[in-house]
Amino acid sequence: MKKLLLNVIGLCVIFLVVQCKTKEISQESSPLKLTLSEANRLSKLPLECMQVEYPNRLGQTLHDSSQIGNPKLLHPAFYGCFDWHSSVHGHWSLVKLLKEFPELGDSERIRNQLKANLSKDNINAEIAYFDRPGSASYERTYGWAWLLKLAEEIHTWDDPLARELESNLQPLSELIATKFIDFLPKLLYPIRVGEHTNTAFGLTFAYDYAEAFKNDVLKDTIISRAKAYYRNDRSCPITWEPGGSDFLSPCLEEADIMRRVLNVEEFRQWIKDFLPQLSDKDFHLETGKVSDRTDGKLVHLDGVNFSRAWCLYGISKTLPEYRHLNRIAREHIAHSLPSIVDENYEGTHWLGSFAIYALNSAH
Repeated sequence: MKKLLLNVIGLCVIFLVVQCKTKEISQESSPLKLTLSEANRLSKLPLECMQVEYPNRLGQTLHDSSQIGNPKLLHPAFYGCFDWHSSVHGHWSLVKLLKEFPELGDSERIRNQLKANLSKDNINAEIAYFDRPGSASYERTYGWAWLLKLAEEIHTWDDPLARELESNLQPLSELIATKFIDFLPKLLYPIRVGEHTNTAFGLTFAYDYAEAFKNDVLKDTIISRAKAYYRNDRSCPITWEPGGSDFLSPCLEEADIMRRVLNVEEFRQWIKDFLPQLSDKDFHLETGKVSDRTDGKLVHLDGVNFSRAWCLYGISKTLPEYRHLNRIAREHIAHSLPSIVDENYEGTHWLGSFAIYALNSAH
């Protein structure tokens, strides 16, 4: 009887193990994805802030009192959503969602706002701001990168409205591309932080733009500088991450640009030297935790979960043997996704874009 009982227990344990493994496989083959329902939920974040002028963080360097003005006067295209770069990627979010879900619930309202904000006159005023004394480094390189991502998204959108918006935006996107080309050779050392000035992040979005627009000068500049900055890097201290207000992973953002500028075999060897622990199928990366969602800096940690996810998905897409990283990416998205649609403007004015980009990277 005792032997029979032990056999039954053994079979039960085996059954449970098989069930768990089956569940893991099922979850791995069914990644979180952007659905119409989620698109409608996330679209409300930029839609509800892109015309909201205050509160606002201008980030100006003033040379005299003539440069003082309210946000809408200074930035008629991108004055909402608290700051310039958040407004830019809020516009990107809406273009992205309309491209993928033409049946979006607020599609007509979104189209009208995009057309009004990205008018020719408004974009010319934005260009004039970059030409002002003291504005050479304005939004370098985070806002620059998102502006190029917006241009890329519009460029690849098959819609009559997109052709109008692209024509209006083109002088500004070309100005920003030129700024990258002029600036990168002067940047002798990369900026390795988890916030806006992270060099690898800026290079990544600019590279995607260069590919989409066949801008070989920009692309070659990025390839050259990325290799100079990162080619010889080894053993990135990812256990030091995240910092208290990070929304980017210095280690993973670096991997995200290097998988673009190296061929597959070169990247396979580089990532092995740079982040050797990633090849371990039991590798674990704890999600970033937000202790106070009303604090504009602390809520950055939701952003780091989304940006880590898109970098991890990218690595596994380039190197299929790293597909176990998809599980970690899903865990990071699942941790923050339910919380970002709340009443706290500190996060809602920007996190939707990060969530959309992460969800769209799933494969």
